[in-house]
Amino acid sequence: MTTPFEKALFLIDAAHSLDPKKVTPPNQDEIPYELLYANKMTKYLSLRSPSASDSLRLAVRAQHLKRWEVPRAEFPATKIGYHSWRTHLARRQADIVAGMCVEAGYEAEFAERVAALVRKEGLRGGEDEEVQVLEDVACLVFLEDQLEEFQSGYEEEKVIGILQRTWVKMSERGRELALGMELKEKSRELVKRALADA
Repeated sequence: MTTPFEKALFLIDAAHSLDPKKVTPPNQDEIPYELLYANKMTKYLSLRSPSASDSLRLAVRAQHLKRWEVPRAEFPATKIGYHSWRTHLARRQADIVAGMCVEAGYEAEFAERVAALVRKEGLRGGEDEEVQVLEDVACLVFLEDQLEEFQSGYEEEKVIGILQRTWVKMSERGRELALGMELKEKSRELVKRALADA
């Protein structure tokens, strides 16, 4: 670890490694879930934007940073409660990764840029292309990593609605990558129905 980037990446992954939830992917050893999630985020970033800046690479890696420390159940079981939880997580994760960047040797300005990306500032207006890339990556990982779980927890129409909202969040390039993903048959069927009904 000789560069600030390497040091920051180490600190982020060390935090992910503390996730008490462990999973065993096919043909792999057991791994903390959030570290697996971070690996998938990096994988899709390399497909979506191979020449991504270091700030974006770290922001992508820091998604879900210490997320398990703030359970969803700590917020009301309502739509407003869900959005409050997500907003709280984004701000908290941004603060944590900014501190890690400074600890790794980055200037405060760089650390704040990483934090702003984690908070997804500028996403709604489309004024920050890097934030859109991060959103694409998060949507792609959702499709690969969480769509199956959603199918068992919600009615099909609810899942289709979630897929439609996910599709709207993505850029054209993100959608191209999504359509090229190898999903299980049921997931492919739901995506097809979501796009047909959109």
